[in-house]
Amino acid sequence: MKYWLMKTEPTTYSVDDLANESDLTTCWEGVRNYQARNLLRDEIEEGDRVLFYHSACKTPAVVGLATVARGGYPDHHAWDKKSHYFDPKSDPESPTWFMVDVKLDQKLERPVTLAELREEATRARSPLSDMVLLQKGSRLSVQPVTKKQFDRVVKMSQS
Repeated sequence: MKYWLMKTEPTTYSVDDLANESDLTTCWEGVRNYQARNLLRDEIEEGDRVLFYHSACKTPAVVGLATVARGGYPDHHAWDKKSHYFDPKSDPESPTWFMVDVKLDQKLERPVTLAELREEATRARSPLSDMVLLQKGSRLSVQPVTKKQFDRVVKMSQS
């Protein structure tokens, strides 16, 4: 099992939107960055755990926990001319973009803010000290996290 942080803008798709899905599951479509695409296509597998993160908002934070319900498969939105994620260069015979399905495990009772994550990362021996999210220039919408980082964020949400 691997661990991930997946970013979404809450005005586009929030943890509440996921909680309102009939089966608490959605496809994680629309990723249009090659490095993140490679993770979706090659690395992320069913059963992996996810920190659901709200970005580009007043208070960026980890707001939920999810599980990958389906590993990487072609993002068919790339072929839909009516989709915001349409890519005329993508071809169903040789897909450019991939997605996974995620299922909400729980909304966090107390979100863990980016500011809290940064503060925690400054503590001696903190597992967050090398968290990808906290590195300068980190903008990937899909990022690996370690089990220790995942567990620490979960613990922070409970305090």
